[in-house]
Amino acid sequence: MSRKPVIDTGKLTDALYGLGWSTVKRLPEGAAVRLGRRIADTAWKRRGKGVLRLEANLARVVPDASPQRLAELSRAGMRSYMRYWMESFRLPAWSKDRIRNGFSPEDVHHLEDGLRSDRGVILALPHMGNYDLAGVWVTTKLNTPFTTVAERLRPESLYDRFVAYRESLGMEVLPHTGGAAFGTLARRLRAGGLVALVADRDLSSSGIPVKFFGEATKMPAGPAMLAAQTGAMLLPVTLWYDEGPVLRGRVHPEIEVPETGTRADKAAQMTQALADAFASGIADHPEDWHMLQRLWLADLEPRPEPGAPAAGTETA
Repeated sequence: MSRKPVIDTGKLTDALYGLGWSTVKRLPEGAAVRLGRRIADTAWKRRGKGVLRLEANLARVVPDASPQRLAELSRAGMRSYMRYWMESFRLPAWSKDRIRNGFSPEDVHHLEDGLRSDRGVILALPHMGNYDLAGVWVTTKLNTPFTTVAERLRPESLYDRFVAYRESLGMEVLPHTGGAAFGTLARRLRAGGLVALVADRDLSSSGIPVKFFGEATKMPAGPAMLAAQTGAMLLPVTLWYDEGPVLRGRVHPEIEVPETGTRADKAAQMTQALADAFASGIADHPEDWHMLQRLWLADLEPRPEPGAPAAGTETA
């Protein structure tokens, strides 16, 4: 009796992403938009884990929403998420004019003032809109390179694709793991550089507790600690889509380092202020927050007792 071939899901995932980058970028823009919507609607109708988690997260953002309203928001959220991917696959093929005109941020003077000050600037963003497009707009429109951090993906070849892709757009990409990223980011900031970090979901064991839409979670300590140690400006940024082809966004005012308190106290106050800025943008445009993972502590499975098996658990 012959055995079924074993499918390497890592290689399959890598191949699918490679197909997206090689094929979608060649599609006419209208065709890419229609394809993205079709994929999003199909995924939404299947009600998989990601869609259900998105809907549960949105229930905290819009607590008075009816089940019908939540379903509408999650469908719009999946369409927004797939728009991000369709645009990202196509970004390397966009002209400089298309990039310059593809993003229209409000209050960008906060960023421009910070860059002129030579203090260094940290842009902190939630998983909203298309931060890759916002990033390549900075490197193209403002002619300013920046450094960012990427979560290590599996398989390694997929992570390498993401790094090569973002570096092709003018970004310096550091791995999230390994411990060296913080020091490199601090050096870039002390030299007056720009750092951009997606900062609404903690991927470490050192996150800072915050209240987010009234419930407890943790957010990364990095943005606040970098600002406190280097004197760089910490600027929250939120992004969203409207019905048009242009990505919208807002650069929020600087979160300043408190004058008193311990280092931990200062980082806690700044991270809470960052969470509040994120919440204000997400509340205005909940359908553009692409949080398909568990976020709040109440949703995370408990940590195992010492000596207990850790397989299958998800921690803060």
